[in-house]
Amino acid sequence: MIDWNSIDTVLLDMDGTLLDLHFDNYFWVQHVPRVYTETHGLDEAESTARLETAFNIEQGTLDWYSLDYWSDRLQLDIPALTHEMRHMVSMRPFAEEFLQRLHASHRDVVMVTNAHRKTLDIKMGHIDITGWFDRVVVSHELDAPKEQQAFWHRLQDLHPFNPARTLLIDDTERVLDSARDYGIAHLLTLLQPDSQRQKRIDTRFPGIHHFDEIMPGEPQP
Repeated sequence: MIDWNSIDTVLLDMDGTLLDLHFDNYFWVQHVPRVYTETHGLDEAESTARLETAFNIEQGTLDWYSLDYWSDRLQLDIPALTHEMRHMVSMRPFAEEFLQRLHASHRDVVMVTNAHRKTLDIKMGHIDITGWFDRVVVSHELDAPKEQQAFWHRLQDLHPFNPARTLLIDDTERVLDSARDYGIAHLLTLLQPDSQRQKRIDTRFPGIHHFDEIMPGEPQP
């Protein structure tokens, strides 16, 4: 599936790609609503209505990914809640071996994440994989999410790469669309970002189940 001889730079998403998206889905779909209801003394119907209104912002914006935004909007300490649940953060199968192989191959390996810096710090405080990367890039610090062309242009200015020889692996197809429009030639998605949900069968980009399907070869001695 991947011709590694054609790849110099590997851009990797975090949530749903390297890390199991189950944490995020559980946190936002179950845990936050439960805490919101209890904290604000609401019945379930009113809580659901308020949260539906709050969550009715456009996905793919910086606010959507911002812990500070949601703390203010929901009047909850979202970073503290994330920290309390950090034990649920887990890596996807074969992800660490994949990173080790990439690192040993001397390719340029960059994490590109829409996750808020506070989210990143909390998760990496539990499972620190940052040492396998040449750089970690947070979209908030480029003032544009990966769904927007501005992100890729600013990434190019910050960390130059050849789009024709770059591989991006990301579980969000809107991000892959944006990367394709920018000119990134090699695009791959994950078929089961959340290990507790069904495998996706309708992806518009080539997909893998686990990283052992595309593992780079062992480095030559």
